[in-house]
Amino acid sequence: MKFRYIAIEGVIGVGKTTLVEALAERLDATQVLEEWEENPFLKPFYDGKAHSAFQTEVFFLLSRYRQQRELVQRKLFADTLVADYVFEKSRLFAYLNLDDSDLSIFDKLYGALSEGLPKPDVVIYLQAPTDILMRRIQSRGRPEERSIARDYIAELGQAYNHYYFHYDATPLLVVNTEDVNFSKRAEDVDDLLKQLRTLSGGTQYYTPRPRG
Repeated sequence: MKFRYIAIEGVIGVGKTTLVEALAERLDATQVLEEWEENPFLKPFYDGKAHSAFQTEVFFLLSRYRQQRELVQRKLFADTLVADYVFEKSRLFAYLNLDDSDLSIFDKLYGALSEGLPKPDVVIYLQAPTDILMRRIQSRGRPEERSIARDYIAELGQAYNHYYFHYDATPLLVVNTEDVNFSKRAEDVDDLLKQLRTLSGGTQYYTPRPRG
């Protein structure tokens, strides 16, 4: 595999962690998974509690920063890595969720922490329609996600699409996941790996064929 550091991105519920686990198994890679379950502000944020958005985003920012610094310090980049986020995700969510005063503070903190962090060699951006994302979120049954609004997922999808439409920092593989099942169909993972191996630069779009 020519890419040593692969990052998977996409809206909540699209299947990032599932794909990370499948790719890590095939590539004998180290997994880098976001520590969402450790964020004590996440459920209050989804429940609409006041002031929880800033706490949620700062917690995630510091958690992602610590993980990225540990990768460098432990020299894990000698191995193949597969992560379920890119560090820039922090800024995307902050611009969606924070008011102007909180965003000003967040931006200063983000700017100080983002310098010198490693960049992935390639990003795989997973897409799915909002209705499918909502079904996937509900089916996995995380308690803190029960109150996520459909409008929020739709707005998040628009923000992701806008960001990756203009993205040029690394090679990018955009994958339509409407008809794939990375957890139950090994062939879906194998087909994606074939697409990834043909990616040489720029942006490539991949829509798997529906399986009967």
